[in-house]
Amino acid sequence: MIKKHATLKQAEDIPFLDGRLLVALPGMGDPRFEHAVVFVCVHSPEGAMGLIINKPAAELKLSDLAEQLNLSDAENADRHLAQVHLGGPVEHGRGFVLHSPDYEGGAHTMNVSPEFGMTATLDILADIASGEGPAQALLMLGYAGWGPGQLEAELRDNAWLICDAAPKLVFGTADEDKWHATLASIGIDARMLSGAGGSA
Repeated sequence: MIKKHATLKQAEDIPFLDGRLLVALPGMGDPRFEHAVVFVCVHSPEGAMGLIINKPAAELKLSDLAEQLNLSDAENADRHLAQVHLGGPVEHGRGFVLHSPDYEGGAHTMNVSPEFGMTATLDILADIASGEGPAQALLMLGYAGWGPGQLEAELRDNAWLICDAAPKLVFGTADEDKWHATLASIGIDARMLSGAGGSA
């Protein structure tokens, strides 16, 4: 498990990005992250973990997962949260829910920021399926992971831009519009981008 806290010296050396967004730049070179917007859940000297928020899993719905997992109310699950997303290339069989702070799953919920929580247990899927889940949520299969220093190196290589996360952007924007909308939130017109970039 990646620890969220570091020593004072480490904290001074590293810009922690917990609760912020990474926006893939055109020249990053990894097709798995083309036009990706990633919500960073954990960032520390030990590495980073995030969830891609704009890559829907084609033809896969919450009801499909609920039925496979024998959850109650599986047939009604799509009324509350239909779309499943591809959260990243690591552990595709594992589910993660990024959600509004009104849902609390005890020790299983990570309070990433005052506006976002992340829960990775079957309980939240059952609650969503029954209509008792968080007011806003995105369900992902898999996640994006970076080893120590890897994300920092990618930032230095201009693979990503950094942007503040807002619930309207994360939960209230269509998947196909999130990349452009995230760039626009920091004053960048996507049409003007080349393979070069920086951080904002």
